[in-house]
Amino acid sequence: MKKIASLLLASVLGGALALGGYVYLQGEQTSAVTSKKADDFGVVQTSTIASKAAYAAENTDFTNAAEQTVNAVVHVKNVAVSNPNPLYEFFYGNGGSGGRAVIGTGSGVIISPDGYIVTNNHVIRGAKELEIILNNKHTYKAEVVGTHESSDIALLKVEASNLPYITFADSDNVRVGEWVLAVGNPFNLTSTVTAGIVSAKAREINIASDRAMIESFIQTDAAVNPGNSGGALVNVRGELVGINTAISSQTGSYVGYSFAVPSNIAKKVVEDIMEFGDVQTAYLGIVPAELNSEIAKEFDVDITEGVLIAEVTEEGGAKPAGVRKNDIITQMDNVKIRKFSDLQGFLSTKRPGDVVKVKVLRGNSSKEFDVKLSNQFGKESVGKLDFSKKYIGDLEKISSKNAERYRINYGVEISVLRNNLLIANNVKKGDIVLKIDNEKVYNTEDVENILRNNKGKRVMLQILNQEGYVDYQPLVVLN
Repeated sequence: MKKIASLLLASVLGGALALGGYVYLQGEQTSAVTSKKADDFGVVQTSTIASKAAYAAENTDFTNAAEQTVNAVVHVKNVAVSNPNPLYEFFYGNGGSGGRAVIGTGSGVIISPDGYIVTNNHVIRGAKELEIILNNKHTYKAEVVGTHESSDIALLKVEASNLPYITFADSDNVRVGEWVLAVGNPFNLTSTVTAGIVSAKAREINIASDRAMIESFIQTDAAVNPGNSGGALVNVRGELVGINTAISSQTGSYVGYSFAVPSNIAKKVVEDIMEFGDVQTAYLGIVPAELNSEIAKEFDVDITEGVLIAEVTEEGGAKPAGVRKNDIITQMDNVKIRKFSDLQGFLSTKRPGDVVKVKVLRGNSSKEFDVKLSNQFGKESVGKLDFSKKYIGDLEKISSKNAERYRINYGVEISVLRNNLLIANNVKKGDIVLKIDNEKVYNTEDVENILRNNKGKRVMLQILNQEGYVDYQPLVVLN
């Protein structure tokens, strides 16, 4: 028994001595490491940084942003009328309606407590009636304040007060990899929130071939589906960074990427509609060209990012400011310009008359110019006949001689032709413009009004030439 007790006591004492020695040695080692610089041991502190990043990612909280925004995103119902089906009408009649009522749905974002709402133009296109449904089920009739085809933005108004709303953020400050939330009403599922990251900025997707589109989208992998159009893309602070507009899909449903109009563009469009009743589009006064490695080699420059200036136009502020052909634009104000969509997105937030700093590479020297932006006519405001003069030329009412000759009482004659594309397509001085988009024109003012009302779209001119033949010429009208 005594032997067992002795062995037990020896074991306990041995263990205590071993533990004490270990603690002592560890204390010495810790003291030694912390007393030296990390560089002496070749330490790279990636593990500490990684653990902090992982902790931040795991603890990213979307609940506040969702709670702040979900009540400010509305359901938009568009009641339109379909084109009548002649065969259907033959058998069943149309009841005098001219077509069937078709209900389209989308989303919208309340941007003020008194009922201004931003949505996509394609969401409300062709509407006979617009209905807005809030998250609390309150319903309002909406009026269209204004639309802008090129940016696909529309501004609506409902008669209400003290509504929840979302404030605009500066979309120039959005970073690739940043968390964002898409808030909307996909598939009529109201108040839906999805999360993702910003995948790219200033993305071109060639969304429209029949009109001049501003394509400088924020790309995200937050799930967006039909019905989300016009809804909010917000940051984790609940601020509006974009208006969800399109998806890239072969199925019509979300397959991984969605695209939003940046908030800076949407905000500028809204402000212009509210202040001027129309969108003021700014032009630099250049013809841009793609910059790639081959062209960079040809111009003997070391960069492949930027916008090459193929021509400097007579209209616009670039030429008088000193900008030249073959300059490469690398920066506008504080925004880096890597490709044309960057430039297009930047200009879409400016107005004619604004002065911007344009940084260019000329040869291998960097130069900076202050350029005063203009509209497409080289001015700060639109003149009485600017559209007809630029896109066709000088026009006059059809002469009585030609009216009698062709037995018509409408049309305008071209006295001076200025459109180089029409000239290349064999249109000549003395030809007669009969219709624009199948609408008869009787004088120059008719032509001007039709072109003004189709900014950002392609129109079709019906032209009667001097041999008596009718020709059709497409024309894209810029904003």
